[in-house]
Order: sequence, then structure tokens, then C-alpha cells
Amino acid sequence: MKNIDHTVLALKYRPKTFKELIGQDVMVQTITNSIKFNKLPNAYLLTGIRGVGKTTTARIIAKAINCKKNFLDAEECNPEETCHCKEITDSNHLDVIEMDAASRTGIDDIRELIESSGYSPTSTKYKIFIIDEVHMLSKQAFNGLLKTLEEPPKHLKFIFATTEVKKIPVTIVSRCQRFDLHRISVQKLQDNLERISKIENGRVSKNALKLIAKAAEGSVRDSLSLLDRALVSENIQEKEIDEIFVRKMLGIADRSKILELFKAIFDGDQKISIKLLREMIDQGVEPTALLNDFLEIIYFMIRKKNLGDFESDLSVSESELETINLISKNVDTKTLTIFWQFILKGIEEMSIVASQILSLEMIVFRLIHLKEMPDYQEILNSIQENSVEKAKEIDSTGSQTKSHLNFEKDTKMSVDQIKNVVQTKLDPLSVKHSPTTNEPKLESVKTFDDLIKLVSKDKEADLKYDLEKNVSLVKFSDGKIDICFSEKLGKNFIRNLSEKLFKWTGKRWVISLTQEKGNKTLAESKLKDQKDFLEQEKKGKIFKNFIKNFPDAELIEIIKKN
Repeated sequence: MKNIDHTVLALKYRPKTFKELIGQDVMVQTITNSIKFNKLPNAYLLTGIRGVGKTTTARIIAKAINCKKNFLDAEECNPEETCHCKEITDSNHLDVIEMDAASRTGIDDIRELIESSGYSPTSTKYKIFIIDEVHMLSKQAFNGLLKTLEEPPKHLKFIFATTEVKKIPVTIVSRCQRFDLHRISVQKLQDNLERISKIENGRVSKNALKLIAKAAEGSVRDSLSLLDRALVSENIQEKEIDEIFVRKMLGIADRSKILELFKAIFDGDQKISIKLLREMIDQGVEPTALLNDFLEIIYFMIRKKNLGDFESDLSVSESELETINLISKNVDTKTLTIFWQFILKGIEEMSIVASQILSLEMIVFRLIHLKEMPDYQEILNSIQENSVEKAKEIDSTGSQTKSHLNFEKDTKMSVDQIKNVVQTKLDPLSVKHSPTTNEPKLESVKTFDDLIKLVSKDKEADLKYDLEKNVSLVKFSDGKIDICFSEKLGKNFIRNLSEKLFKWTGKRWVISLTQEKGNKTLAESKLKDQKDFLEQEKKGKIFKNFIKNFPDAELIEIIKKN
């Protein structure tokens, strides 16, 4: 058996010129123009997702500015000719130094680069430093780069590549010419995969290539790696790779099966739902991948209901489209949105449970019953209808006026309570203090002093302290309190005060923080009154006579006795 070295497709078909780059037309045009007109920046910063071509682009830039021929107009130089392109492509040129910042992160590594930057290039026009994953450098290393990066020698250029541009200090980013390499569209990836599969004599269907392109999520390297895997599988089974095989290879469920499962969920058929789910699991479908497929289907349904027909680039067959239309007709957008949020929570749950399969079944059960739950408006309507019926019953007994008043009061209280449940996250404290029909009658809070009295009456020490010491009142009205912003306020002050006011008065209060200058706090006002009282007493006859006999005495406090 012959021992033939295999080169992976991601390396074999790595772009060597600007023309071979996929989906980066704007960046290529900008860089080529800067090279043509000799307007080169001190440093390039290339950012984008993994596998989109950052390091490849860095090497192409290095070749373009050091090529002895016209690199921009011609194909790659002939290896037999005297040029630098072949050595740069193979990463063994003395003047083009590549450094992986993920493994060399310290200031010593950067200091070594800076020291070598002082030497002129051996054979090229520019000495180029390519630093991959530059965001991994330490803070000291970045600081060491700053001065050299801003005013490098004329013969020196930097090219940085990173997937995490936000982790790079802004002082570094501002000294670079930044280029964002975009995700490659599904169609362009598919076209590239189709071209390469023909060169490799691979038999892969278009639907299978489209599925691989979608699974790559915009990464050229990932798409080629998946294609390489598929071509190996083709040689094993000796037949064309179709969509069904790729789905099994990637652990993706058949979309027709997913749509069938969705229909069973919306129909409330638990047995069929679990049966379909287990069939897909037995076929090797990953639970997390299945939930992501759920999200995709929900997106299709919402898009169809709100925006009409799909765009041509969406990979949805005619039969699948008919099924989506059929299901979405019986489901409103609000329900689909709730499903979306619920499935997102389910994906988070997958990372903490021991058995993902059992968790997936529980998610399906909850989705079935989630559809049956009434929404907020239905609850309010039900409460109001019950209140009306109650009012009619009382009216029949002859207490018309009283019942009418009770009806309005009960309806308002019920609506307020429901709003409280919907708008705030319930905790034991809020449940404990929620007003019920068994609690005492409601209090009247018309002034700030009334509020202080109620707080003292209920022995709310924390609220009393904040209201007296840290609250600068701007405006007080029925249902609304405006206070001047204070950093000394307790972090739960507004929440606690809102809950207490709702308990005491039976209605929601608006407590707002404003930058307007408010009155003095109660403690400050009390202290000022005490000082004024002391000053007034110092002017009286009693204190003057006393000070004659005791000239060193001071009036500190006056205690009144009944």
C-alpha cells in the first residue's frame, strides 16, 4: 500500500493572492489601493471570527508590499523566480516574523521584537511583524509596543490579527488601520465548496454542500474542514454524499421531522411528541443542536407571519414551506415569541443537567403545556368579568350603591395586584406583604410627615433611617414622590418603600430620583432648629447671668422637662 501524504483542504486551498480571498471585497480594494499609491499605515489590525482568513490576509499583505514583481496585477510569483513570495507563504522568510501571542504573551517577547526592529531587512523592502491572537498579550507587553507602534522605523510594518478586538487597549487600536473581516455568506461558501469538491473529484450533492456551508457559520476554514470530513466518508461508502448523510455526520435532525414534532407540540399530543423526539435522539441528533433547530423553525414561522414569503437565500424547500405555513396559521406571534425565550432558557439548562436527553423531554412537555397558559390580558379580563358578576349579584339584593363602589374598588385592586405580578419578580418579601382582603383597611398618605408616621408605626427601622437621614425631598404628591439623588441611600430603598406604600395604600406609587435640588433632610432640619434654638437662648437673661458666674461655660444642649 502506498504511503501518500494527505494535505487537509483548509491548508491545500488556502488563498495565496488577494483574488483568491472570498467575501472581503471592500477590504481588498482598500488595501490594494494603499499599496498602489504607496500610502501604507504603520500597522494593520485584522479582526473577525475564527477561520475567516485573518492570518492568511496578513501573509498576502506581507507578500504584496515586498514582492519584486507586480503582485497586485499578476498571480503568485513563479517559485523558480527570485522573489520573496514563496518563502513568505511557507512562513520561513527572515524579514517576515510571525509570532503567536497566545504562547508568547510577556513583555520579554515584545522587547525581543522591538530590539530586532532596529535592524534593517536583509533582502526585502520592509521588515514585517505578524502577531496572531494579539489580544492575548499582557498589559506590560502592550505598553512596550506603544512607542514603537506610533513611530516605527521606516523599514518596519506591524500586522495584528485577533478574534477579540475589544480586549485590545484603545491606545493600540487607535494606532492601527483596522479592517473587519466579515462572515462569509452561505451562498459564497457553497460556491467555494462546490468548486473544490469538483477539483477533488468528490461526489457531494448541492443540498449537502448548502448544509455544510450553513454549519460553518461564515468560517471558510470550518467549511473546508467539514467538506474534508464528508469526502473521506464518501470514499468509505463509495456513493454520493447527500443531505441525509451530512445531517447524520453533523448530528442535525431532519427538518421535516422537526416540523412534524412542532405540529405535535402545538396540537398538544404528548405521546407523538415524545415518540418523534426519541426517534431523532436514536439517530444521533445532539440535544443542543435540536433546540437550535427549534429556534430556526420559530424564526421561519415569525418571519412568514409578519414579513410574508422568504427570501431566496433561505434554505427552505417547498414542502417545508407548506408545513410552516400550515402550523403558523394556528399560532400567533406572541406565543411563538414566548417559545423562543423558553427554548433559550432550555439551552442554558442543558449545560447544568446530568442527562441532556431527559432535560430535552422535559422541555418538550413544558412547551406543550406552555401553549395552554392564559396570557396577562386574559387574566385581567377574567378578573373584571368576575367582578361584574359579583356586582350584579349584590345589586339583586338591593345594595346597589354600595355594591357599585365595591365593584370599582375590587376591580382596581385586582388589576393593580396582577400588574404587580407581571411587572416585578415575586420574592417571599413581596408575597408576604401583598394586600389581601384579610388585612386591615388602607391608610391615607397625603404628606411626607404622614409617611414618616406610618414608617415609625410599622417599625421599619431601615426605611425610617433613610427617610430622615438620606432623603432630600423635592416634591410630594398623591401617588408620586420626587427625591434628590443621594449615594447614601440603601440599595433596596426604592423597592422597599414601593412595597410598603402599596401595602399601606393599596396602589402603586412612583418614586423617582431627580437631580433637582431638594429640601434639607429631616435630620439636617432638626439639627438646624436645635442650633437656632440654642442661639436664641444664648441671647436670654438666664444664660447671660449664668455666664457672668461661669465665664468658661458653653451652652451645648437644653433639655425640656414637663
